[in-house]
Amino acid sequence: MNNWRKSSYSGPDDGNECVEIATSPTHVAVRDSKAPSRATLAFPRAAFTRFLTTVKEAKGSPPPR
Repeated sequence: MNNWRKSSYSGPDDGNECVEIATSPTHVAVRDSKAPSRATLAFPRAAFTRFLTTVKEAKGSPPPR
């Protein structure tokens, strides 16, 4: 995976304080933009899609206690 991209929500004031993702036909990889040569997490596409769906559904909900 080598087509890394930052979130479209990252603005000019964010510097490198965000995550980057890269995709392949079967996986999505995530890394810290401040340390791109360090650890990378890779998830099956279906699991990453479920994660994003859950985050989007929870947006606006109060944090769990």
